[in-house]
Amino acid sequence: MRPDTPAENVDHTAEAARLERTAGLYPEDAEALLLQSAAHLELAGDRPAATTLYDRLLSSSDSLDDPHLIRALKAANLWEYGHEAEARAIIDGIRATAPRDPAPWVIVAESLEAHDELEAAHKTFTEGVTLLLADVPEPPPHACHPLLFGRHRVRRMLGAAHDDWDVLADTLHTSPVPLDELHDPKRVWSLGSDNPAELQAEISRLRAELGAYREELSRPFPVAVLHWPAGELAELVAAYPALSDEYPSHEEHLAGIEASLRELSASGTPNLGIVTGTVPSYEAFAASEASSPSDTDLLPQYATTLAARGRAMSWPPERGAGCWCGSGVAYAGCHGAGA
Repeated sequence: MRPDTPAENVDHTAEAARLERTAGLYPEDAEALLLQSAAHLELAGDRPAATTLYDRLLSSSDSLDDPHLIRALKAANLWEYGHEAEARAIIDGIRATAPRDPAPWVIVAESLEAHDELEAAHKTFTEGVTLLLADVPEPPPHACHPLLFGRHRVRRMLGAAHDDWDVLADTLHTSPVPLDELHDPKRVWSLGSDNPAELQAEISRLRAELGAYREELSRPFPVAVLHWPAGELAELVAAYPALSDEYPSHEEHLAGIEASLRELSASGTPNLGIVTGTVPSYEAFAASEASSPSDTDLLPQYATTLAARGRAMSWPPERGAGCWCGSGVAYAGCHGAGA
């Protein structure tokens, strides 16, 4: 999690305090806001304060969207200011838990890599890739690309020969400079060269990396479809009967979500997601738009706003994960049947 404000244009301590105050005003967004606040504290050099925020989130009585991510960020932060033993213990715990989200794997593996634990980093990247991508049809989910790229980089540093995962990483990489060049251990030496041609070549490579990084930052929010749990939908239609035409029944609503997402996927639309609505949140959104909750045109705007706040769950769910509808059944045996 990184702040979305350019580092040179912000007082990180003040921004962290502002985000923490905002989290108090909007508890439904507290997790995302406090993670950004912690990132600003790290950039300000106040790593103990960042750890305090991570601990505050982890000890909260509220359910967390990404507890493994928070633990991974805490471990990486702890190691940076001398708490190596505690960081290693958290990293071991994350690896043992085997989260289905790629982000914690990337963070802990990169933390090991940053401290020259290349063998451990390679093992961690490989565990994550094997868990999340084994038997997954290509192309793999975009969120898993950093796992493949990070593993490729570490293996290049270790001098390991290419394997099938490395070939897949090469295939997914779109920069004009190949991964083997970007991850060449000898590149660091070229930065100290007196040869203008070598320096120019390295500048070109760095520009390619920066371009790829900017492309990642500019990825759009997910194309999000709005999901109402059964209780929320019943409350919504009872309060706003005009929406009954939009939502004849909860079963049709769920079937419509899956059908819409499959149609979007078949048309080549990337980065699909599902956001879950609540009646109080929707009513507050309608009030902020000076509109009535009965207005069906407001529903896609509400979904987009939830996605922009980071509330979207990626679709389709990872292999073996529960269905997005909340039934508790695996996706493949629920709305993903026959996909």
